[in-house]
Amino acid sequence: MANVTLVRDITVSQISNGIRVITEPMPAVRSVAVGFWIGTGSRCERPEENGISHFLEHMLFKGTRKRSAEDIAREVDAIGGNLDAFTGRELVGYNTKVLDDHLPVAFEILADMLLNPRFDIEDIEKEKGVVLEELKMETDNPESFVHELFVSNFWRRHPLGLPILGTRKTIPNFSREVLKGYHSRYYRPENLTITAAGNLKHEELVRLAEEHFGKLPVGGEQPVLQEPSPQAPLILKSRRSLQQVHVCLGVPMVPASHPLRFASYTLNVVLGGGMSSRLFQNIRERQGLAYSIFSELNLYKDTGMLAVYAGTSAENTRKLVENVMGELRRIKNEPLPAEELRHAKDHMKGSLMLSLESTTSRMGNLARQWLNFGRFFTLDELVDSIEAVTAEDVHNVANEFFQTGKVGLAMLGRLESASIEPQDLTC
Repeated sequence: MANVTLVRDITVSQISNGIRVITEPMPAVRSVAVGFWIGTGSRCERPEENGISHFLEHMLFKGTRKRSAEDIAREVDAIGGNLDAFTGRELVGYNTKVLDDHLPVAFEILADMLLNPRFDIEDIEKEKGVVLEELKMETDNPESFVHELFVSNFWRRHPLGLPILGTRKTIPNFSREVLKGYHSRYYRPENLTITAAGNLKHEELVRLAEEHFGKLPVGGEQPVLQEPSPQAPLILKSRRSLQQVHVCLGVPMVPASHPLRFASYTLNVVLGGGMSSRLFQNIRERQGLAYSIFSELNLYKDTGMLAVYAGTSAENTRKLVENVMGELRRIKNEPLPAEELRHAKDHMKGSLMLSLESTTSRMGNLARQWLNFGRFFTLDELVDSIEAVTAEDVHNVANEFFQTGKVGLAMLGRLESASIEPQDLTC
């Protein structure tokens, strides 16, 4: 890849109550993506509140004091924009993408949703049914269910292990008063960051933020995070209705801001991050043991997890687990070839550059960098960090976490011929 200086024109301001407004202009486009980021998520919930961050996200789309849910949808559609939201374990995000001319309208709609939710009792009761159906849908999806089964045991007795959606026990208890209380605690200036990218002027975003959020009083709670202690579970759950055995295997990993995070990204790419990865090539292409197999990296403020997912037949389950463990041991014990390291670096650099061509991706990138680091990295810095990863760095990460006693496993399906013992996870 040619050496090109890649400058980012990022500006950070604070409005009167401390809310930060972060922008990055992209003058070559006609769109603007704006995100409102709330520094809470399922990890920050009390046990009896499990699922409330996600439920509250749903309720913000159900209407405000001056708009119905239909009004919100119609007004956004009328300007050709889109409106979206998500709930994670440490963050809730609301975002919109519109043509630059429609920025004031879209910003006001999204601000109205965050500041003035209606919390209509009838809507709350209906939405309980919707979220319970969403929970059933996730349970019926074996890939999602085995992942949740693994996570809940990997982070046992810690909020990271609680499901983002909540449970059949907690969801029915979300009353209007409970929702208003949670909204009042966390949807405050201390936990709100606004980012935007696209064809914009920073001063306009600051003006809009002050106009719509300037009167929001400070005094909300900031989440207090309890450091987790990862477990190494072995969970075998029979479900005879399934045609496959679904496997989720994982180990701890470094936190999101750790100096070895780029080595962890590289490790993930090599192991199972694409069609040329070791898991895909060995287990799917060479042996035909699985149609779907991949690894994924989930990094949090103070911890992380690398997980492998695969679906296979009952008779091939043991062979698949043996091969996954074999790949873990190979990365741990053998030097990473220079060609494979080069390929992984180019893959990461290409993915980074392509993602930042999108206003929505760049808007999200601003939020992640600020919330995790309190600063921004130039693209040159990110590329240099990727290039600085050595085979020894990858080796060191693998040796720290690919250890007997740190490898956990969950399996779901017809398990009669898929017996796995703790010694099978020796690393």
